This record gives sequence, C-alpha cells and structure tokens, in this order.
Amino acid sequence: MNWSVEYLPEAVKDLKKLGRDRQTLVLKAIAKVKTNPLPAREGGYGKPLGNKSGNDLTGFFKIKLRDAGIRVVYKLVRTETQMLIVVIGARADDEVYDAAENRKIKHGL
Repeated sequence: MNWSVEYLPEAVKDLKKLGRDRQTLVLKAIAKVKTNPLPAREGGYGKPLGNKSGNDLTGFFKIKLRDAGIRVVYKLVRTETQMLIVVIGARADDEVYDAAENRKIKHGL
C-alpha cells in the first residue's frame, strides 16, 4: 500500500534548490519509501531519528541518499497513512536536523 506524500512548503523549496539530477534521485527515494515508510522494526524502510545534535526529532524518520550527500526528514501521519516531508537537504554538519527541529516547532508537528 502506498502512503500519500505531502510536503511542507519549505520542503518544496528545498527540492527546487537541487539540480535536476538530484531532484530525480530524491523523488525516486521518496517513491520507494512511500510503499512502506513504517519503522524498520515494523517491517518498513523508516530509519527513526531521536535526539540529533540537541534536536528532539523523536517520531521523525530519515531517508539517506549517501552517494548524493542528501537527507530527507519525514513524519508519518498514521491516522491518514500520510507521509509528510519536512526537510530535504545536505548531510553536512547536521544542518538538516536543525531545519527539521525549527520546522517541527513552526508547524506544530
């Protein structure tokens, strides 16, 4: 079963900032994960986040595109089988987790 995918407005901007090749990689990864974005312990692809560099991202998950140096942070909305993309960004210096924490607070996630 595919989950629906929604994006925060900031995540759409993150995606548009990437080059066309990187956008394709990210969208393919999201398409793969949306088939089963549940945590790995429940048989899915989800890699849970917890406290990262002082950011409490418990309940959020990540998609790592190691070769491209990109991470995607998402949250599951289980009541609607919805995957909410929170941030898409470079892996450098955990800035993606800082952005995720800020957006979590801003959007009351």
